[in-house]
Amino acid sequence: MIHRLVFLLAFAGIIQAHAASPTTAKRLIIDTDLFSDVDDAGALLLAATSSFADLLAVNINFPSTYSALAASAILAHYGSNTPIGIRRPLTNVTFFDSWFFELGEYTSKVAYHWSGGSLPWGHAEDAWDPVALYRKILSEAPDQSVTITSIGFFDNLSGLLNSSSDIYSPLSGPDLIAAKVSELVIMGGEYPSGYEYNFWGSNPSITAHVVNTWKGSPITFSGFEIGQNVTSGLRLINEGPRDDPVKAAYVYYGYTTARPSFDPLTVLYAMEGLGDLFEFGVEYGYNHVEQNGSNKWVYDKGVTGQRFLRLKVSEHEAGAEVDRRLLQAAWSTQRDQVLTRQEL
Repeated sequence: MIHRLVFLLAFAGIIQAHAASPTTAKRLIIDTDLFSDVDDAGALLLAATSSFADLLAVNINFPSTYSALAASAILAHYGSNTPIGIRRPLTNVTFFDSWFFELGEYTSKVAYHWSGGSLPWGHAEDAWDPVALYRKILSEAPDQSVTITSIGFFDNLSGLLNSSSDIYSPLSGPDLIAAKVSELVIMGGEYPSGYEYNFWGSNPSITAHVVNTWKGSPITFSGFEIGQNVTSGLRLINEGPRDDPVKAAYVYYGYTTARPSFDPLTVLYAMEGLGDLFEFGVEYGYNHVEQNGSNKWVYDKGVTGQRFLRLKVSEHEAGAEVDRRLLQAAWSTQRDQVLTRQEL
């Protein structure tokens, strides 16, 4: 157990150094398809525990009750009671890997065994309507202060764009976005062109609606090529706290294998900006999505409000950093530190 004591002491030093560096937390809303890949759970772990983020809301864009309940369980474990919205109509469908026949279902297991938060087991219907939640949170935020991070499908964002005045704000959806949103960060597409699952997997015409008509804030795209070969999660599996729900999610989903890091990388950029990991891959132009979900970057020098990311470090270095962040985040809860000290 000595190595665990050393880890705790080192971790305490990290926390003290981190606390000594004043930061301004980003007001963040995450829109996630937490269901068929486990990297969404890793992204929630990072956002729920980071001093760089003030997580205002989590909207689920896949309509499984287990998605909402798992999100609530994960957030509650790390001390967050962030409100959760979910796309309707709800179903009790669970994930089945019909592509590779290698991956396991995790949302129902996490939802049941770590039940808690604003949506305990059996209470998925209590989740917010996602458009109402968007409009409430945005209306209450200072102008130009909210970063929306999309790590899934686009139904909720399309609903926000189509929304009109209500009890929360007299503004239409586009006007509310223009007033309150500082940046939309999207994990989806390939750059400069491609055909990626987040864009075509649910309703590609809705993807086209959001990407092609969004105005009022910059958009930054984190493409398939960024995260595909940046693997992470194995250190969390091997070294994470015994009772951590995201560690369990990675075990349920991939057993003892690392996974691509699409969503954790996207959330790291959304919270912290370019930092040491990223650079912009383009200075001008815009992303155009076709009705089938394929996308292509249009190099128009007259458009400067959109950009896509590139890694500034090697894929191996990026994966090591995501692993480090996931492990640090999982150990950051007081509950787990007390548990480990008792074990020692």
